[in-house]
Amino acid sequence: MTPGKAFLTSDEIRPLAQRSDLMGAWLVAHCWGTIAFAIGLFALWPNPATFLLAVILIGSRQLGLAILMHEAAHSALFKSRKLNDWVGEWLCGWPIMADLHAYRHYHLTHHRFTQTDKDPDLALSLKFPTSHASMRRKFLRDLTGQTGIKQLAGQILMFIQLAGDDDAIDAAKTQSAQAFKSNTLGRAFPVFIGIALAISLVGDWWWGLAFWLLPYLTWFQFVLRVRNIAEHGAVEQSDNPLQNVRTTHAGPVARTLVAPYYVNYHLEHHMVMHVPCWQLPKMHALLMTKGLGGQMRTAPNYRAAMMEAGWRSS
Repeated sequence: MTPGKAFLTSDEIRPLAQRSDLMGAWLVAHCWGTIAFAIGLFALWPNPATFLLAVILIGSRQLGLAILMHEAAHSALFKSRKLNDWVGEWLCGWPIMADLHAYRHYHLTHHRFTQTDKDPDLALSLKFPTSHASMRRKFLRDLTGQTGIKQLAGQILMFIQLAGDDDAIDAAKTQSAQAFKSNTLGRAFPVFIGIALAISLVGDWWWGLAFWLLPYLTWFQFVLRVRNIAEHGAVEQSDNPLQNVRTTHAGPVARTLVAPYYVNYHLEHHMVMHVPCWQLPKMHALLMTKGLGGQMRTAPNYRAAMMEAGWRSS
């Protein structure tokens, strides 16, 4: 049973679950528009401050693309499955070297077995709470590109090892989400490189490296980790949908730099996973009116969520 049905009626869920092609198109356009804006800002005022801002904004929108691919995986971005799949692949997933179809299979398993021994994401959340030193090392590796380079190198290596070996690919698919991604590198990598080349053609030769690869290797990896920690780090390992996942409140700055497209309403998403992301604030408000606020796992901001997971002095 959908966890949300224990707290919301079908009549309450139905309007929240209504999808909108117009809103889906706006979210995708907004994401790519923000990327274009960041590059344009540097083009107009080239200096270290606008360069750094562009890298951060683009990295946050690369996370935005991942979130919109996640929406498409739930068939919540558009009304039709075909449009969800096409946009989710070409405009959201492949630009960041992720595979929609493999992710869908993996992610739906996570929803079915959240915070249980069968949850494929359990290994990520079991690391928390951790120490301040450990969190600092993780964030440092992300922001200096070490995490991104290691991940990218792993994808390329596995792709080379599995190329042409269908039996090996099938076996690897049962082992990890990374193997899923590696099998599609031959399709996703040209899209990723094509975007970088297009950016270089718009500006100088190095712009593609600076404004696509660099954000991907640094800020994207950092905010991806922050998102994962905030959602399931140091939460209750149980089947209680109010406590085995966290919603983190986010102001305008956090929504711009860390939590685009309502990704912070993760408890609500787990309640009814096919509700579009832009409807999640309404679901949150509805749950609050039912007096569930005191029972829900929430954090007032991302700093507080990180502190719960271990961002405090040992």
